[in-house]
Amino acid sequence: MAEGRSTVARTRIATSDATSVRVAGRDLVRELIGECSYSQMLYLLTCGRLPTADELAVLDACLVTLMEHGFNPSTLVARLMAHSVPGEPQVAIASGLLAVGGVFAGTTEQCAGMLVSLAARVDAGAEPAAVLSDFAVSRVLGSQPIPGFGHATHRPDDPRSGKLFTVAERHGGLGRHARLLQQLAVQVDAAMGRHLTINATGAIGALLLDIGVPVEAMRGFAVASRAGGLVGHLLEESRSPSARVIWDAARAAVPYEEPPGTC
Repeated sequence: MAEGRSTVARTRIATSDATSVRVAGRDLVRELIGECSYSQMLYLLTCGRLPTADELAVLDACLVTLMEHGFNPSTLVARLMAHSVPGEPQVAIASGLLAVGGVFAGTTEQCAGMLVSLAARVDAGAEPAAVLSDFAVSRVLGSQPIPGFGHATHRPDDPRSGKLFTVAERHGGLGRHARLLQQLAVQVDAAMGRHLTINATGAIGALLLDIGVPVEAMRGFAVASRAGGLVGHLLEESRSPSARVIWDAARAAVPYEEPPGTC
């Protein structure tokens, strides 16, 4: 049986009766409302406990970082859907969140999974530098992307990553996975023959691991954060519409041409 699985269906998330609500073993009214932040509740529901003050600071920094990055597929889809289905904000937000995937914002868990795998190889007795070098070289020679590295806009370094590491240093120091990511960055640069930045989602993957967030929850954390940013975009769209401008710009940029062989 898989770890954490039970043959008996049950929930430890929440229950309620006529006079009370319990969430993760705590009284919602007496212990959580007014006492717990959104980030603390997110951590409680995914990790089974409230975060320490240092863990909360790192978590907040990660969620703030993921929330907004201007026009991108997620925000453009949300704005176009707001134009297509006005008056139904949940449709636009849900549509925008569907773009949180393996290319934009959703790469956090890919980097985290990579780091867990590399750490396991080191724990099995392999020499750390050799593990990281072999991994970097194999990826580069295979022309495979390395999760957590590179950015189309931020060069030579993603400024968000440096700040995230600084926040972690202030709140308990860099954990094992953040240090491993930084060590991997040295090997990646050597294999590439040039500098490749650690991007924000890579840094977030390492930091979330170090504060105990499960890899399988990380995409959900990205979604929970990005939803807040989309609310801002929809409000701006209602006050200063851009969807039609975006639509017209796309039509101008991608003109129609007759298929080959037609008269």
